[in-house]
Amino acid sequence: MKAARRAITETLLKLAREDKTIFALATDSSGSVTLNDFVRELPGQFVECGIAEQDAVGIAAGLAASGLKPFVCGPASFYATRAAEQVKVDVAYSHMNVKVLGVSGGVSYGALGGTHHAVQDVAFMRAVPGLQVLLPADANSAAALTRALVASPEPAYIRVGRGDVEDIYPDDVQVEIGKAITAREGTDAAIIACGEMVYPALKAAELLAKDGLSVRVVDMHTIKPLDIEAVLAAAETGKVVTVEEHSVHGGLGGAAAEVICQAHPVKMRILGLPDETLFSGTNKEVFQHYGLTAEGIAAAVKAL
Repeated sequence: MKAARRAITETLLKLAREDKTIFALATDSSGSVTLNDFVRELPGQFVECGIAEQDAVGIAAGLAASGLKPFVCGPASFYATRAAEQVKVDVAYSHMNVKVLGVSGGVSYGALGGTHHAVQDVAFMRAVPGLQVLLPADANSAAALTRALVASPEPAYIRVGRGDVEDIYPDDVQVEIGKAITAREGTDAAIIACGEMVYPALKAAELLAKDGLSVRVVDMHTIKPLDIEAVLAAAETGKVVTVEEHSVHGGLGGAAAEVICQAHPVKMRILGLPDETLFSGTNKEVFQHYGLTAEGIAAAVKAL
């Protein structure tokens, strides 16, 4: 097990040793986003912005306009709300090569309550023209997506959690931006998941297999650009459940439903966090409370 945030920053440091155009920025959050090794080894490629996410995004856009490759890092809850206008205007609208790394996304800061929950970020980011949106499922896919992002000139938002997560893929996994991964084949139903919900989705499919149900699991690590072919292939099973650590409004479920309802209507269920002031506790307690567990996902598939 390893935290996706650490996999990203370790990969970034390895690449930045050879590529002096790679910069990292933080908002009094270098420890939180695990950038301390980067800061110690490459201080000339690091900018500390203080607790000022709006400034950080603007500075990153300026660095990108100068031909550099900035990764601006900090809590997802603040980049998706406090710095929303700068992400929209300075990065996406201006088409600057800025990568926004939102750490502790979803309910990673569960016990701190709604001020620190990042459960609307995907809804906002995917509605901004010209901005890619990515949620890797484990450390190895996070590292692979980091390499892809460094090679890409496109503005992007990548969101990860805080704690260690189980390995789903080998360390040499190849991940392509905009191309979903079929993590498990199945014909009776499909679960489309993203981020840390991919692992419990796979466990749910294992539980359902014991009941004789063959369930496909799709890792939709890129919410935008969405892999429409993968969504439609999932719909071919006749039943689709989406699972995300995000509001049920506007995230992965909404993106999949937009495709399915227009091109291949089937029975569908969107699992996520409800439109309410959320239960406070550890992220595991929040998942349990709202049924974002292997057992809860399996029950939703059975209900369809």
